[in-house]
Formats: sequence, structure tokens, C-alpha cells
Amino acid sequence: MRFIKYLLVGIFFGILMAKSEAFSWYRIQEMFRFQAFHMYGIIGTAVVLGAAGVWIIKKLKLSDIQGERIKFNPKEMGFWRYFLGGTIFGLGWALGGACPGPMVVSVGYGVLSMLVVFFFSIVGTFLYGEVRDRLPH
Repeated sequence: MRFIKYLLVGIFFGILMAKSEAFSWYRIQEMFRFQAFHMYGIIGTAVVLGAAGVWIIKKLKLSDIQGERIKFNPKEMGFWRYFLGGTIFGLGWALGGACPGPMVVSVGYGVLSMLVVFFFSIVGTFLYGEVRDRLPH
């Protein structure tokens, strides 16, 4: 019962993804081929809302649900680490036709071929967990 709020947020997110067509393989391919602005608009909106949310959290010094102040720890900026990570993520997104959110929505919509992508995303997550300690962070 304590996880019901996460289930409700997940359902809302899935509906939002479906209604905006952000889970559509065709929309994702249009984006990677620079044929339509649709996905760039969705991603740009998400970036702006996320930045505004972080700014509000920092400005108002908000706390989480347990009452602890939300902290943002600075990360070491390294061009190659973000370049390599972004390239791997982007290649997986382009080849698989979905990133994690749209992938789950596609499976829920009955796009059974996405089960293959979903399975290998789980395998990749597991493999990352196995080698994480040996990677530079």
C-alpha cells in the first residue's frame, strides 16, 4: 500500500507519454532523422520544467517527504565521460527505438517487439551493476 503513490505517478506518466506520442517509434525516428520538431519540443519542455523545478527547490530550500532538506551534490564535469555516456545512450535509443520511459509504455500498449528491447535494457542494467566499481566515476 505504501507504493501506491509511485504506481499512480507511473500511470500518470504513462498516460502523458501515450497522449503526447512520445513513446511512438515513428516519432523517435523522425527526431533522429531531423524530420519533425515534435520530440524536440517535448524534450525541451521537460528540460525547462526540470530546470525550473530544481531552481524552485534550491530557492525555497524545500524538504523531501521525510522532512529532510533536498541537497544537490556538485558533480565533477568531464567532457569525455558525458560524451561517451550520451553516445551509448543515444545509440541505444536510436537502435532500440525507445528510451526507458517510452519502452515500458510501448510494452503496455501491446508493442510486443519492445519486450526484446526491455529485456536487454534489464540485462544492460545488471551488467553495469556488475562492472560499476571498475569504471571511472
